[in-house]
Amino acid sequence: MEVSFWLANAWAFLLALAVFIYVVLDGFDLGLGILYPFFPTKKDRDLLMNTVAPVWDGNETWLVLGGGGLFAAFPMAYAIIMPALYAPIIAMLLALIFRGVAFEFRWRTKRWLGHWDYAFIGGSVTAALAQGIALGALLQGIEVDGRQYGGGWWDWLTPFTLLTGVAVVVGYGLLGATWLLMKTEGEVHDVARKLAWRFGLGTLGFVAAVSAATPFLEASYFERWLGWPNILVVAPVPIAVALIAWMMFKSINVHKHEYRPFLLALGLFLLCFGGLGVSMFPYIIPTEVTIMDAATPFYSQIFMFVGACVLIPIILSYTAFAYWVFRGKVDPEAGYH
Repeated sequence: MEVSFWLANAWAFLLALAVFIYVVLDGFDLGLGILYPFFPTKKDRDLLMNTVAPVWDGNETWLVLGGGGLFAAFPMAYAIIMPALYAPIIAMLLALIFRGVAFEFRWRTKRWLGHWDYAFIGGSVTAALAQGIALGALLQGIEVDGRQYGGGWWDWLTPFTLLTGVAVVVGYGLLGATWLLMKTEGEVHDVARKLAWRFGLGTLGFVAAVSAATPFLEASYFERWLGWPNILVVAPVPIAVALIAWMMFKSINVHKHEYRPFLLALGLFLLCFGGLGVSMFPYIIPTEVTIMDAATPFYSQIFMFVGACVLIPIILSYTAFAYWVFRGKVDPEAGYH
């Protein structure tokens, strides 16, 4: 049956959008767990929890949408990617479950409070690390044999995937620190400002390292980023990263600009996400399977696309409403104000 070029690419854009929104929303959420060891007192940790308590459990909606959309719109890609990434994906899901349980149970106990705090830290770090490893494994290429996965069990574990895994952990830590700049005051706010600097510098270092390694993974990556005249087209991306990073660090030091660091950190993630698109497009599995190769027939995609066009604005609306209702600073004693 006919496969529409524009519809298939529209679905690819929707899935990329869902993944990016998940990274944005759950990134600072996981980042708080990554920052937990820097706030040793119960009072401070309770405050960190309260900044996301009203919204955290809705963030995984976008992860479900991304995975379900991949299965529905690009089943061939789903059937190849999942066996290749079983280990990091299962680790991520178990970590998210364990982290969610820890989030709830730490409020219900005193005797086991320390254990659930460690579970929250471990679940957050493991989930972020697994997401970065999965991203790195996809970017470095998945071996395809016909219409199925042709590689081994440990192909996902390489120095490059470990690099991207740690990069995501540090990047989420930056999102968590800049989130706390918006939502807290006093001592926690001051510690978050210092952490924003440290994790910001770490994030830039890892962005540089991953960007330097990526062109050498595949010949097509090298041609897109360093070949002539393509280098002229993509040159604005690293320039924009440097500019946004400079603005972010400048705003971190300005106390009245408490929203800007978080928004600029999101801009940094958006540029990195755009760079990922530059490397991969038009492949859904780099250099092996294109978007068109993996797409379902036209009538299947148009049916699901209409549903997505109805549901996504609804999800965006109630998500935006929830964040609007719980905007502002969090008082350790009284909640939001």
